[in-house]
Amino acid sequence: MFCAIATDVLRASRTPIVRAFTDFTGFTGFAMTPKKFQPRDALYESRVRASFDRQRAMHTIGARLVRVEPGEVELELPFREDLTQQHGFLHAGIVTTLVDSACGYAALSLMDRESAVLSVEYKVNLLAPAVGERMRAIGRVIKPGRTLLVCTGEVIAVAGGTESVVTAMQATMMAVRGRPELVD
Repeated sequence: MFCAIATDVLRASRTPIVRAFTDFTGFTGFAMTPKKFQPRDALYESRVRASFDRQRAMHTIGARLVRVEPGEVELELPFREDLTQQHGFLHAGIVTTLVDSACGYAALSLMDRESAVLSVEYKVNLLAPAVGERMRAIGRVIKPGRTLLVCTGEVIAVAGGTESVVTAMQATMMAVRGRPELVD
């Protein structure tokens, strides 16, 4: 109840500081509404797809790139027993690798053509065992900067037509420039 009331108050507020806060962050209450971003590179989608195709880690685990939009990327991974830990759940390292890549490619979609993307920090919450027919990892940019981009990500387990969030990530990605050996 409190969340609904607070959300209504924020949406109804006419004060310049609240309007500026919601415009800047995209925060409209206790659920984030993804902001629509303009990519710096008109060819962002083909660039993200080409970089993903070169990433051997995603190929090794069998992940595929499902969707690319400015500031948001979705990856998918079929459940595989050879990627599980001792209890039969998808290993936390695999889940983290998947959502880290989703966040990284979401960030890359907003970077200029001369930039390469690298993860510089992340925090992961493993909310439930990762079991299901497949995992969907969605990475979203919540604060784009010229050098650092803050992202949020989640892994959703799909089982029998139902979906549940099993992992949440907060990540910072860096736009690396001036390093010709790093190409995205």
